[in-house]
Amino acid sequence: MIRSMTGFASGKGAFGPHSWTWELRSVNGKGLDLRIRVPEWLTGLEVALRGTLSKSLSRGNVTLSMRLSRDEADAELALNEAAMANAMDALVKTQQMAEARGVSLALSSATDLLAMKGMMEAGTDADDPGPLVAHLTSKFPELLSAFIDMRQTEGEALAGVLTSQLDQVSSLTEQAAELAAQRKDKMADALRENLARVMDNTQGADPDRVAQELALIAVKADITEEIDRLIAHVAAARDLLGQDGAVGRKLDFLMQEFNREANTLCSKAQSADLTSVGLELKAVIDQMREQVQNIE
Repeated sequence: MIRSMTGFASGKGAFGPHSWTWELRSVNGKGLDLRIRVPEWLTGLEVALRGTLSKSLSRGNVTLSMRLSRDEADAELALNEAAMANAMDALVKTQQMAEARGVSLALSSATDLLAMKGMMEAGTDADDPGPLVAHLTSKFPELLSAFIDMRQTEGEALAGVLTSQLDQVSSLTEQAAELAAQRKDKMADALRENLARVMDNTQGADPDRVAQELALIAVKADITEEIDRLIAHVAAARDLLGQDGAVGRKLDFLMQEFNREANTLCSKAQSADLTSVGLELKAVIDQMREQVQNIE
């Protein structure tokens, strides 16, 4: 089944003191354009996620964004040794100044020192992002699976719309064939009358040459080939809609062929009814082309 290039999925999780939310979204694109926004200190994560996305997607402007936070309350506390050293140096200097002035100060306890702001701080494993990166990499397929499911659901809807439009093209093509058949005798009579009129009013003209020119006019007005190609294009489009994988580019090319045949049919119409059918064909084909732009 075809897949749309439009999709969205979000998720969240936690690992140790870290928690995160991430979103994966995509819109139409001629090729595959990946934009991944993850914290730079998570070494290797972007490369891993980019590789997974490249293997699973073929087209679309895809954006992955992640917000990562750390719960300091759950993190292990570590002594800020530099801050403790500065505090103790300050205490020694303070005691010396007090003694020089004959002032007696109460002794400070270890508890007093540890209670000072900045003395104890949350430990960080940012220097070793390996475990967190591995966990995020293992969880990413869940997000990607939900994202692909949405693109497939959108693709099913697109397939339904395109199938209906192909039915319209097929019906209009049949109408064009019927109108072409109905005008066949009239065109033959008109050509014979024109030939007789030319031969009666033209002196010295080569009858064979005049007949060739009129035959050429008849060929240029014949839409049999256009009808046959439209029928073939409808069959090819139905076949592509039933295939798996990325068929968007093939369908886009096929829409150009549809449009070319409809244009030629209109130029050869020489009939108000046939021209009307040709214009309806062009309108439906243009609607199909817009839908095809969403297919991966």
